[in-house]
Amino acid sequence: MNQATPDMRREDIEQVVRDVLLQQQGVVDPIAGSAAPVVPGAVSGPDQQSVHPLIVNASARHVHLSPEHLEVLFGPGAELEVDRELYQDGYYAARQTVAVVGPRRRVIPNVRVLGPCRGATQVELSFTDGISLGIDLPVRISGDHHQTAGCVLVGPAGVVQLDSGVIRAMRHVHMGPADLAFYGVTAGDAMHLRINAAGCTAVLEDLVVRDGENIKLEVHIDTDEANAVHLEAAEGIELFLPGACDCHE
Repeated sequence: MNQATPDMRREDIEQVVRDVLLQQQGVVDPIAGSAAPVVPGAVSGPDQQSVHPLIVNASARHVHLSPEHLEVLFGPGAELEVDRELYQDGYYAARQTVAVVGPRRRVIPNVRVLGPCRGATQVELSFTDGISLGIDLPVRISGDHHQTAGCVLVGPAGVVQLDSGVIRAMRHVHMGPADLAFYGVTAGDAMHLRINAAGCTAVLEDLVVRDGENIKLEVHIDTDEANAVHLEAAEGIELFLPGACDCHE
């Protein structure tokens, strides 16, 4: 069962803001720790005759903001500022960050905002982050917020209390039309990912296929998953349909 949205009174929120300001001055929560930036832990594999090379990126904790919440957190007229372009064209890590507060009033500061803005605010965390904050994270495809937990977001200009929208992103693979045709899959299908890192092989199952025009072939897993399979040391990667792997034990 998901944790309910933290029921925080005005004085609770004011205390959270004070705590966040202290953290920004260098006092970091000993359990939540400092937030890792959204830096892709990418490895390239052979293109396997596909349109794009197979890329696996580790997605660190991050936040997608609605235009309304962007202005609440960063002030009237605020716009996201590009810090670094992401692998998919048109998407970027913004310079702005927020603090994420859970039911236990534990805080993860400096969580990166990704752009552009979306219709609804969403917070994507790892399983470990959820333990730190006291949130039982549901595993969901991005945008699926039904029966999800909430949290409090703190920015330099204001505070947003979310009733829902905090998830652990389901592992998935982005594909354009040509890649869909090459692998013989459609949106919503499940695929497996084999990773050979330093002689230790792991298979992540049930990656959901997500499609779109002008999309590059890209797998997204979270930081917990990337660490578990030692992604940074990957010597080979393979994307395949269940029951179709020719790999050797």
